[in-house]
Amino acid sequence: MNTLLTIAQQFASAVTEITPLGNGLINDTYLVATPSVAFVLQRINRTVFAAPEQIMANLITLNRHIAQKTGTSVKLQIPEILKPLDNSTFYQDQNGGCWRALSFISDSESVETIGNISDAEQAGFALGHFHRLLSDLNPVLLHDTLPGFHITPQYLKHYHQVLALSAQPKSRYCAEFITRLQPIADDLEAAKQQGLLPLRVIHGDPKLNNFLFDKHSKKIISIIDLDTVKPGLVHYDIGDCLRSCCQTVEGVFNLDICAALLKSYLGETGAFFTEHDYHYLYPAIRLIPFELGLRFYTDYLEGNRYFKVTEPEQNLHRAINQFHLCESIIAQEPAIKRLISQLQNSQPLLSD
Repeated sequence: MNTLLTIAQQFASAVTEITPLGNGLINDTYLVATPSVAFVLQRINRTVFAAPEQIMANLITLNRHIAQKTGTSVKLQIPEILKPLDNSTFYQDQNGGCWRALSFISDSESVETIGNISDAEQAGFALGHFHRLLSDLNPVLLHDTLPGFHITPQYLKHYHQVLALSAQPKSRYCAEFITRLQPIADDLEAAKQQGLLPLRVIHGDPKLNNFLFDKHSKKIISIIDLDTVKPGLVHYDIGDCLRSCCQTVEGVFNLDICAALLKSYLGETGAFFTEHDYHYLYPAIRLIPFELGLRFYTDYLEGNRYFKVTEPEQNLHRAINQFHLCESIIAQEPAIKRLISQLQNSQPLLSD
């Protein structure tokens, strides 16, 4: 029978300690110490990611592409893949579990909330730099590791199907909010279908705790959790990053943090952003908390199958929290649009 120790020993023979790492809602993650080095061990959630080999193939493509760039032009460390004893890209245990190992970025830490404006500037720079590094990588070279991910109309359709069958107590607030906001669900997908927003390489999950800060300089030195790297719209990324960084404990969208983050982001991506890219920034900022709230509420109605919970109504509370954030964004629509216009006017603009 496989134990955590025997699994870790598939990647390093001398293991001295294994401890849980992070608080991700999808994969199980551990820090493995050896006499010489530490590495990250993860069990890929096959319920979410049906084809782990595609995840690993994407990581190889990503690492190779970045490795071709000159050292001074790359300001982020991307975790390296550590191969198991059989020299494959991941290890499959006796129960069918898929495990992979990645290099550990030492002297780094993740944070759950923005502590100051500098943190926001760092997050914007890091995501923009990631998008710029991959702006010349053809997205069709990557697998879609999570089909349907960030396709809001599909989430909405699934919600209506689940709602009709669910025996869970319903939330009047959530149901009414979804009904009122459902016309925005197609904002980005319609723009993609019309050719207004191109497919690019995206991270897929650039929430704040997926950035690693150097413990000493307090600058971001790495971006992690790359399972959802895939072809997509960068607007989903920047919308999700702002959602993660700009929400206060009161559920209000912090415009000052948004301004700092967006300015740094566009400092990296402004070179390839088009008129349409700027136009759809506000719809993206508004859409992502609606989408995530919709997913949380649907998962609650389905009995918490997707997101990990510690109590039965946690996903309901998460949904309400995201809908409150969406309401705050809508209330500040004129100010957010003015900010985007000011930032656009300060950047060189590409023609479409």
